[in-house]
Amino acid sequence: MTETVQADMSANVWKILVAVGDLVVPDEPLMILESMKMEIPVIHGEAGTVVALHVEEGDNVGLGQPLIDVTSE
Repeated sequence: MTETVQADMSANVWKILVAVGDLVVPDEPLMILESMKMEIPVIHGEAGTVVALHVEEGDNVGLGQPLIDVTSE
């Protein structure tokens, strides 16, 4: 099953820590957002494989915007 991780707030994509095809573990940071000079890690609560990235570093994102797709194992 593929799940889309969405932005919890308006922010800038500061750093992407994974690539398509990477295996991730529960609660591993997938990317870092920056808002008001604060770094906010984006995590997914389940193990899986990254199947799509919807943003690039430097992009501005809004609340609820799709960031990354992860297929659960």
